[in-house]
Amino acid sequence: MTELPSSRRSFLGVAGGAALLCTIGGKKVDISAPGGLARADAAAAGVRRPRAAAAEAVPQIQPAPGGTRREYWVQADTVRWAITPSRRDDWHNRRLSGRNAYTAYVYRLMTPGFAGYGTAYRSVPGPTLTAEVGDVLVVHFRNADRKLGQAVTMHPHGVRYNPEYDGAYMGEYTRAGGFIAPGETFTYQWECTPQSVGAWPYHDHGPNHTLNTFRGLFGAIIVRPRGAKPPDRVYTLFAHQLPPPVTRLQETFHCINGRAYAGNTPTLKARVGEDVEFNAFGMDSNFHTFHIHGHRWRDPAGAFTDNPAMGPNECVTARFVEDNPGRWLYHCHVFSHQDAGMAGWYVVDP
Repeated sequence: MTELPSSRRSFLGVAGGAALLCTIGGKKVDISAPGGLARADAAAAGVRRPRAAAAEAVPQIQPAPGGTRREYWVQADTVRWAITPSRRDDWHNRRLSGRNAYTAYVYRLMTPGFAGYGTAYRSVPGPTLTAEVGDVLVVHFRNADRKLGQAVTMHPHGVRYNPEYDGAYMGEYTRAGGFIAPGETFTYQWECTPQSVGAWPYHDHGPNHTLNTFRGLFGAIIVRPRGAKPPDRVYTLFAHQLPPPVTRLQETFHCINGRAYAGNTPTLKARVGEDVEFNAFGMDSNFHTFHIHGHRWRDPAGAFTDNPAMGPNECVTARFVEDNPGRWLYHCHVFSHQDAGMAGWYVVDP
């Protein structure tokens, strides 16, 4: 594999201008160095299953009274992904040129028993998993990728689980859920307690978790109080970067949900009078903010805000009753991020 050259300048924004260093199978790899991407993947493919990661029979976890076992089938695979499919920045009416596709690693929703795809489209992020307090999220996970040949996992935030269901590679201490090799399946069981209410990320935490999370292996979990009325519209947005060391493209794309620039990023819609919820996550090594033109909402302390900050794997939630029709911008207000693609449209009908 031929690696594109990567300078300090081209890598700015991934980790404050520093190299992206990953420790994989006991080897430290600088992905930003020439050939780094290929070395990282080769190192990850060479990691052998830890002895403690053998699957053991674990009793089925039962939900709390009134709860249910909510089952999902999720598959991880690599796909070819276009970051700017329209080839245009709709905000500035600007044509986008140059290569824009890379090998993404994605979570795909499947039908029960992995019989088929749950949706016709592949996506970054993966499917949003929803539950209520008292439920058990049961996630049947399959690593269907044969291209990269490395173990991946699903590691959740916010929910309760035992070490078997942590979904984290931990060297010789790895449990079964922390090493799902290509072609293998594993069933995670995560409990939704009262402390789980909110929006949380999940992501790969296998041997090559940093690189594969950058590639697109992430998604959201939303847990609501039992019996709570859900919003009329729910949007989940991830602010993240796709830099040259990860994509082998010529520029860093500043993305929302795997796309860059308005017209490619999600165009969100609502109507006046609807209860609307936005859950915005940071999913790279930087801090971002979430701003919607023409709107403001209350933060958890009750103060009005319109541009809260979120760090890596942090979430801010904006929820309000829509009362302001029009076409509005939403974006990260770090200027270098918004101008490099981290922006989109929010269209409110009367």
